[in-house]
Parts: sequence; C-alpha cells; structure tokens
Amino acid sequence: MSKAKKLIAFLKRETVLSIALLLAVFSSFFVPPDERYMEYIDFRTLAILFCLMAVMAGLRNIGLFERIARGLLGKMKSVLGLILILTMFCFFFSMLITNDVALITFVPFTFTVLAMLGEEIKKKLVLTVVAMQTIGANLGSMLTPIGNPQNLYLFGKSGMTMGEFTLLMLPYTLFSLVLLLGWGVISGMRFRKTKCQEATRLDKDTEPEHPMEAPRRGLLIAYLLLFVCCLLSVAHWLPWQAALAIVFLAVLLLDRSVLKQVDYALLFTFAGFFVFIGNMGRIPLFSDFLRGIILGREVYTSVIASQVLSNVPAALLLSGFTKDYESLIIGTNLGGLGTLIASMASLISYKYIIKEEESSKGAYIGIFTIANLLFLAALLLLYRFCTG
Repeated sequence: MSKAKKLIAFLKRETVLSIALLLAVFSSFFVPPDERYMEYIDFRTLAILFCLMAVMAGLRNIGLFERIARGLLGKMKSVLGLILILTMFCFFFSMLITNDVALITFVPFTFTVLAMLGEEIKKKLVLTVVAMQTIGANLGSMLTPIGNPQNLYLFGKSGMTMGEFTLLMLPYTLFSLVLLLGWGVISGMRFRKTKCQEATRLDKDTEPEHPMEAPRRGLLIAYLLLFVCCLLSVAHWLPWQAALAIVFLAVLLLDRSVLKQVDYALLFTFAGFFVFIGNMGRIPLFSDFLRGIILGREVYTSVIASQVLSNVPAALLLSGFTKDYESLIIGTNLGGLGTLIASMASLISYKYIIKEEESSKGAYIGIFTIANLLFLAALLLLYRFCTG
C-alpha cells in the first residue's frame, strides 16, 4: 500500500483525531508555541482516562461482562424478556464500564443470541435491538463521571462531587430508562407470547461452561482493585499520578497485552483539542465571539455542536469559553443523541451492523436517527420542565 493510500486510510479511520491535530497545528500559526502550551493540557483527565481504558480492556479480556450476561440470559424464556435485558445490559453497564466498552461487549453478543431464535425473528428484531442498545449505552453512561470521556473531563473541571454529578443527571437518566423500557415493550409486544426457540439450548449456551480458572480469578481480583483505584482518583481521594503509576505498573506486570488495547487515538484527540482551545482562548477576537454565542445558551449550543463535532470534542471546545459546567454536562450528554456521529460510541454499533447486516445499513440508520431525534426531543422537553 502506497503512503498516500495509508494516509487516506488513517484519515478515514481516525477522522476526529486528524481534525484535532490539524486544528492544533492551525492555531499554532496564530499563537506560536511557548511555555504556556503545557498548561493547556489536562493531564489528570488523560491519566484517569488511560487507567479506565486499560482496566476495562483487562476485564473484557477475561470475559467478566460476557459471563455475567450469559448467566442472566440463561434465565430468559420469552423474546420480550430478551429484548429488554439486552438493552438494559448496555444501559446499566455503561454507567461503570463506559458506553463504548458496553457496546463493544454486548452488541456482538446480541447477534449471537438473536441467531438462536431463528432467522425470521432475528431479521425482525436485530436492527431495532442494536439501535436500542446504542441509545441505551449513550443514555445510561450520562449518570456517572466515568460513563463517557466528556463526563470525566467536565467533572474534573467542575469541582463537583460524584454525588452532585449523579443528582444532576439522575432525572434525565430515569426518564431515559422509562422511555427505553416503553420502546422495548412496544417492540416486543408482537412476541410477548413467543417462547425462545430451543430454550434448553439457550440455557446451555448462555451459562458459563465451568468456573473461572484460578489465574483468571487472580486477574479479576487485580483488575477490580485497580478499578477501585480509578474511582478513588476520580473522586479526588487518590492523586491521579499515584493511580496512573499503580495501574500502569500492575498492567505491565500482569497482562501487558492490555496496553495495546488502550485507545491512544482518543488520548491524542484530547491533547489536540486542548492545544487548539488554549490557543483560541488567547485570541481576543475569537474568544469574545464564541463566548457571546455560548453564554446563557450552553445546553442548546452543546446539543447543536455535538451533532457536527460529536459530544466529546464539543465538550472540550465549549469548556474553554464558559464556566457553566453543569449546563455543558447536560448539553453534551443529551447531545450524544441525534446524528450518527453525535456520540462516537454510536459508530461502534454501526460498524457491527455493516459487518453482520450490510444490506440493512440504510434501514438501520433510519431507525437509529428517528429514535434518536425522538429521545432528544423528549429529553430537551424534560430539561425545559426542570429549568422552569
């Protein structure tokens, strides 16, 4: 492959990273590099994000989340129950393991489970269920500071406690849960009396074949302890430097292959936007103009910006020009709904759809977009109600 083709492939694969780096380079022509550049970068956010990604990769590798899912699915007998539990996996797990890890773990699992029900039922359900899972992961993740990258960043900037953050997003999360359950029930009503085909086979296939081996149990305990370190660091009870050192050294000694699974592109995307935002903030004409647009309209500006930039870059950009972090938290979380790129995690599901159901990708985008817009409209109405 020629260098030009490699460059094009990289730009397609890492579009957001490429934009972030180009913006950083572009802004440096207006503000030449100096000692203040290092002040732009939020090393605490990058360190904790690295730790969380490494720990989640390790837990996923040892099959923890899939084992839990298989154990629960083994108890499901109705198709309606399967639809609801597959969606709830993404909704609730995303609060702790992030929205992208939830989708990476449970969407492929969904294709396997639905295939057990027969081709006809799978064909009728797969697009809707995957869309529900994607929306569920994006909405469930908004409840906690570690649910998604922009929450982690804005939580650190805001100075809020974890309890304050959770209470801020709790009304939207509970309302989202009601909407998801309603959608699941409506989608599964025609199958409410349908029992899962080959129920005994489903039981057998979804239950763990044997207890976790001793080495894996040891890794499980280690990763759970490392996860506690991450939480302590997020809550400002453990210095981020200590958490970074503990996680990095532990992973290096226990399972160094996990280091290859960290999304370094996301870390460099953050760094690129940090430089761009820092430079733009030092240009009075630009910063005054952007502040005039954002101030007093943080939620709606965040929602609109997320549709084009996706919610993580939108959070990074807008946070440089307003201190109303609570509104940014609400806006960028709600802004993850809407277009396919509003939340980069949504692209994970779309890639699986292309791989498994390529002929139906257009239909999936239609279902996904309509559902996202309806959810977004409902949650914005709730925001209006909550703010009087």
